[in-house]
Amino acid sequence: MQVPQARSWSKWMGLALLVIVLDQLSKIYFNNQYQFGEVRDVIPDYFGFTLIYNPGAAFSFLRDAGGWQKYLFTLLALAVSGYLGWNIVKGRFSCLMNVAASFIIGGAIGNVIDRLAYGHVVDFILVHYQHSWYYPAFNLADSFICIGAVLMVLDSMKQAKSH
Repeated sequence: MQVPQARSWSKWMGLALLVIVLDQLSKIYFNNQYQFGEVRDVIPDYFGFTLIYNPGAAFSFLRDAGGWQKYLFTLLALAVSGYLGWNIVKGRFSCLMNVAASFIIGGAIGNVIDRLAYGHVVDFILVHYQHSWYYPAFNLADSFICIGAVLMVLDSMKQAKSH
């Protein structure tokens, strides 16, 4: 089996790399400009920035598990990224699915870098309502993963319609 020309898949790996760079630069900024737990409102009563460390996964799942979760989430992120990357290289995805996979790979690797470098993921985006209800803090990597997942669903719906 012949691997598609580098040009056909390298742009998708470049997009994943761009997501990683944007994610890491944003985390460096917030780590340097905010104190842990500090909250600064951007849109009063609704949106702001903070600096929170998450040793678990989404919504701080398994945050108090004692440290083994770092390796589990790292292994899971690398496995998913490897699977998606392999399918991009093999040319098995549509253009929309390549974008989705690139976003997920970039976001997953961005959070893996945090887990390996710091032992936790740096979160800083804060959505809330009048300081009485808070959505769990998240970061650009999480955002790209979610956007990628939505794009995957859209692509699967588009594929189902065409068959």
